[in-house]
Amino acid sequence: MSEHIKIDIDALRKIGWDHWDPIGIRQLDDSAWRNNAADEYDTYLLQAAHMILQGSTCETVAAYLDDITSDSMALGPPSEAVHRASLRTAEAISAYLQVDRASF
Repeated sequence: MSEHIKIDIDALRKIGWDHWDPIGIRQLDDSAWRNNAADEYDTYLLQAAHMILQGSTCETVAAYLDDITSDSMALGPPSEAVHRASLRTAEAISAYLQVDRASF
């Protein structure tokens, strides 16, 4: 039987906004971004969570997030700081999923 994990998108969003905001939305002066752009990174964060659940390492997930930043968002090659943010994001998602799985 396969294990089904319900992912709390709000928890993933908090991780994304706390650790990984490659286009800098959170820095906008207008606080309306919290409503208007809340789901900006959902697809990427959900894919990162899926990768972790399938056994990918945090480094592999960080590389995926780096690719999103450089290729999909066309922000150029990731700097060391960008990679660290991607890795922190992957680690935070992994930690969240471990806690979530422990509750079942």
